[in-house]
Amino acid sequence: MGCDRNCGLITGAVIGAVLAVLGGILMPVGDMIIQKTIKKEVVLEEGTIAFKNWVKTGTEVYRQFWIFDVQNPQEVAVNSSKIKLMQRGPYTYRVRYLAKENITHDSENHTVSFVQPHGAIFEPSLSVGTENDTFTVLNLAVAYNNTVDGVYQVFTGKDNISKVAIINTYKGKKNLSYWSGYCDMVNGTDAASFPPFVEKTRVLQFFSSDICRSVYAVFGADVNLKGIPVYRFVLPSKAFASPLQNPDNHCFCTEKIVSKNCTLYGVLNIAKCKDGRPVYISLPHFLHASPEILESFEGLNPNEEEHSTYLDVEPITGFTLQFAKRLQVNILVKPSRKIEALKSLKRNYIVPILWLNETGTIGDEKAKMFRKQVTGKISLLGLVEMVLLSVGVVMFVAFMISYCACRAKKVK
Repeated sequence: MGCDRNCGLITGAVIGAVLAVLGGILMPVGDMIIQKTIKKEVVLEEGTIAFKNWVKTGTEVYRQFWIFDVQNPQEVAVNSSKIKLMQRGPYTYRVRYLAKENITHDSENHTVSFVQPHGAIFEPSLSVGTENDTFTVLNLAVAYNNTVDGVYQVFTGKDNISKVAIINTYKGKKNLSYWSGYCDMVNGTDAASFPPFVEKTRVLQFFSSDICRSVYAVFGADVNLKGIPVYRFVLPSKAFASPLQNPDNHCFCTEKIVSKNCTLYGVLNIAKCKDGRPVYISLPHFLHASPEILESFEGLNPNEEEHSTYLDVEPITGFTLQFAKRLQVNILVKPSRKIEALKSLKRNYIVPILWLNETGTIGDEKAKMFRKQVTGKISLLGLVEMVLLSVGVVMFVAFMISYCACRAKKVK
């Protein structure tokens, strides 16, 4: 009877040890299986999940515009007063619904080339007015439709997954010819996706043709997006800082007068890529900009929640599942003897014209599919690993304690 009990306890301990070992083995083996599957599916080639969603996004993307209306133009023209602004919006368009075109694979260089056609459909139900509102400077859909962005050439990741979706050339070049030094380089992806296995310490670089430069985002917070754990990466204030605050930005300062010897921050002069027109880019309502720029206006209220740019990236695949790209378009207005309305001006103004909010979020059906095919399987595997390990350890310890207790009793 004692032998049977001892044998049973030893058998239980052995089973526990085996379960614990299986759980331990599953961890590295499971990780290897996951990595192999992800590396296969994020490559930009026919037949992968990534390629299908890359050619044409299944996410509805909207671009909202708020137009700034100057309330006191005569007072400003005569007295160089503060400009009183009132924003009107949103005027909402559906964008990025067209598939990439002219897709060409280069198997030797492991790249794929394409152009991104632009289209915009006005959404009256999501807008405060019509496209014909009198103060709207131009019909935004007409300005956007029937244009293309590119040619882009990006790496497929076939030979090196750490390069997937990274832009090799833009319009046939690795540089933009707008800036000097490294500021002129085309870096990173187009922000729709990034190489997989994203860590919080990674700096996500991406190129935006809207602002004629490459920028970057840093980790901001953990977010649960429709049951999918994602990392929120945000555009930091350093990205538009002055060279005084961030020496890396010295090559984005292209003139000394308006920038006050490159000390102004929060605005970017992109005249070189706009055929010499005095266009400045900033975050909406001059978020993170020099106080002296804001002091020239009434009616601006910058805040992080409404006006910051962010990307919600699923860290295992590197896919961007939600984003908000927010920018403001400004025009430099300065005294001019040739223009009657500007003759009496005594100072320069960087005047907001409009700001935009382009957003996209993975749909409910896509999120459900993503949970099922990616995060659900990974969570299940992790759960199995932990259950096997935990149950195995508990069984082993419990049966060994019982066995030792029985042995001690027998000795007495």
